[in-house]
Amino acid sequence: MRARPIPHERGRHVAMPLGGIGTGNLAICADGGLRQWQLQNSGNHLGGLPYTFFALRVSTWEPPTNRTVILQAPPPEPGAEGTPLVNDDHVPAWQREMLARHPGVPGTTFRGLYPFARIEYHGLPVRAELEAFNPLIPLDVERSSLPVAMFTFTLANDGAVPAQVWLAAAVQNPVGHDGTTAVEGVRAAGYGGNTNRVRRHGGWSALVMDNTRVDPSAPGAGQAVLSADSPHASFLPQWAHPEEFLSFLAGRAVYGDADRVRHASWSPDPQIGRTWSGPSPEGHTWNGGLVAPVMLEPGASAQIRLCLAWHFPNRYADFIQFGPPNPAWGPTRFWLGNAYAIRFPDALDVAAHTQENWTALRDDSLRWTDTFADLPVETAEHLAAQAAILRSPSCFQAADGTFYGFEGVLGASTSMWSGDVGGSCPLNCTHVWNYAQAVAKLFPTLERDMRATEFGITQAPQGYLPHRVLAPAYLRQLWDVPIGGPAEPALDGMLGAILKTFREVRHGDPADHRPALRRLLGHIRRTWDPEATGVLRGVQPSTHDIDLNGLNPYMGGLWLAALRAAAEMGLGDDLPELFARGSAVYDERLFDGEYYIQEPEPGTDYQWGVGCLADQLIGQWWAHQLGLGHVLPREHVVSALRAIVRHNLRTGFEGFEHPYRVFADGGDTGLLMCTWPRGGRPEVPTRYCDEVWTGSEYQVAAHCLWEGLTEEADAILGGLWRRYDGRRRNPYNQIECGDHYVRAMAGWSVLDAMSGVTWDAGTGRLTVRERGPGRWPLLLPTGWGHLTRDDSGIHITCLYGELPTDVSVEETAEPGADAVGGHGGGER
Repeated sequence: MRARPIPHERGRHVAMPLGGIGTGNLAICADGGLRQWQLQNSGNHLGGLPYTFFALRVSTWEPPTNRTVILQAPPPEPGAEGTPLVNDDHVPAWQREMLARHPGVPGTTFRGLYPFARIEYHGLPVRAELEAFNPLIPLDVERSSLPVAMFTFTLANDGAVPAQVWLAAAVQNPVGHDGTTAVEGVRAAGYGGNTNRVRRHGGWSALVMDNTRVDPSAPGAGQAVLSADSPHASFLPQWAHPEEFLSFLAGRAVYGDADRVRHASWSPDPQIGRTWSGPSPEGHTWNGGLVAPVMLEPGASAQIRLCLAWHFPNRYADFIQFGPPNPAWGPTRFWLGNAYAIRFPDALDVAAHTQENWTALRDDSLRWTDTFADLPVETAEHLAAQAAILRSPSCFQAADGTFYGFEGVLGASTSMWSGDVGGSCPLNCTHVWNYAQAVAKLFPTLERDMRATEFGITQAPQGYLPHRVLAPAYLRQLWDVPIGGPAEPALDGMLGAILKTFREVRHGDPADHRPALRRLLGHIRRTWDPEATGVLRGVQPSTHDIDLNGLNPYMGGLWLAALRAAAEMGLGDDLPELFARGSAVYDERLFDGEYYIQEPEPGTDYQWGVGCLADQLIGQWWAHQLGLGHVLPREHVVSALRAIVRHNLRTGFEGFEHPYRVFADGGDTGLLMCTWPRGGRPEVPTRYCDEVWTGSEYQVAAHCLWEGLTEEADAILGGLWRRYDGRRRNPYNQIECGDHYVRAMAGWSVLDAMSGVTWDAGTGRLTVRERGPGRWPLLLPTGWGHLTRDDSGIHITCLYGELPTDVSVEETAEPGADAVGGHGGGER
């Protein structure tokens, strides 16, 4: 795996999530620690599962040695400088205390190409490496939604004498705990009645973790299983302190009657040892652990696989939803459930499925990462990590299969809003999801489900689209009530719904949403352009949590792109003419010779006027992705993009005033949301103007690539990726209003812009812009692989599913050149 090596001391914020779509997860950190436990259906970035760790014991006869170490590198000194609004570097007190009492490894080196993390442990008598992952197979939702963490340890003896090695894995039984309240040692609310039992089957040995007293409907009800592909593994099923387990590890004999367990598969240990006393007392749980032995001759190596599976079926709408209070709900606890729990009855079934299909799951996941192999290492690392957002607690799939997304996960950046546990800003926020492109490409059926929810559940009878959905979907939706963020239904979210639907049409979605789209488009035209001028006027609620007004390029560009998309879907014969009128007015009135400004209504706050808005061309970004051509004159678009980078890309934030949130500081480079290069900043400017949003950075960088502005794109991406290189921020967690913020999934458009590929399933046309030689990932709704360009032409290699071989591959010097000049109105 080609990946950037990160020594643990330079990767204090590296925490790669291990979990599937909607399953919850844990994180593997650069120091080898397991943290950020979020298994029980609620985001909790500081979630802990104490005394869960890996250890290694190595013994040799001659010379006689015996050494036991925790497989984790030293934590930083307490009080080390932190990063604003970020806590990925948090090392829990129990890990610090354990490493203070028992030796760990002196250092680790982390390499990550999502979904694979690899850790090399230093300073051991034998060579030890870990591969950790959760299966990620684009287009295959079920195999990418497994509640497991899969670990493969490779141990090698480079010495001259045989070495007996014991790999140990310790875990706390989490069943009964709600995943949100604090855990102190083995004590927490919900614990009590926890049992750990041993099961051996098919060459695997497992510790099965249950709870005999938990209410089956409780959030913490479920099961967890830790297993190893070692039929003779030893278990200590019940202990409370690490010293007990490490003492057990130290007491394993080099030679023992391992065959004892063949006659008693429930037996925890082939050696005669202590017994255990049954279910845990009230308010307490048990820790458990396994020890897998292996003898390594000089020059030999061996692998030991570990599988941690979990099953917590009871997801509830236990988050604060937007809209006014509804007394009719009373004390109701709305159950949502989990899609994965419909497929698997318990964690034992999850573990069995994973063990049986381990090789295929790993091979297909590796094939996916191989598609990034020819990209620059930094580019591959950050673009592959786009999928981590989708598989964080920001997104989930309910028991009925409905796909939902928060804006992010509550954390250090949201304590002023609603604490640091749960989901941020529910649910399916249309204006934030306007930026996110990764889900539509990686798992198009999930994105199509969001369209079905919008038009089948959320849309109001009058035609407008509230920008949030209430869950469960049978509740009355946010019609004719204040919503929040902004108060009125967001216009940019409605325009985005038209664009997203056209994207799904181009991806081959068989659903026909045109009746709902006609109602939506009719509402937009009646409300904001009743005289058919082609220009939007009046109050325009937006993703900046404010009401825009007047002529502005942000909403205007989305409108122009939506008109073209609507025309392509046959939603009105007059749409091309309406587009032409609007495009001319927006360009004539708002282009100031360098970039596009706003003409706000006099005396209104939270506008930007003559400022340079980073997102002023978001509609053009959408148009390029959909093959819609330029919605504004290309020379003006290119000029405006250059101005955005020239005026808004800032290096060095020392002394910079952050009125709201700090997403870039110190020596960082970041793209400010809005600047006023020639003065004229309003007394009350547009909200968030002094912030740096990764979603907007990706949007502008991708647009630069579409227009051929490579240097400008590289400057933006270089600054973004340096901020999130693991030293002060986590490459697998880009924040905004919460961790794993979904707006950051705009990054997928960078990959599409790099390869220059657009796909239209309706025409079967794969259009490729002019590019130099290279190889890029090619991901279509039917399959994925590589697209390679060399002196002999363009070649497509299919690695999964099916890719077309008889498509018309066209070279176009300008994005969407075939679309420039207007569209017809025929239905698709």
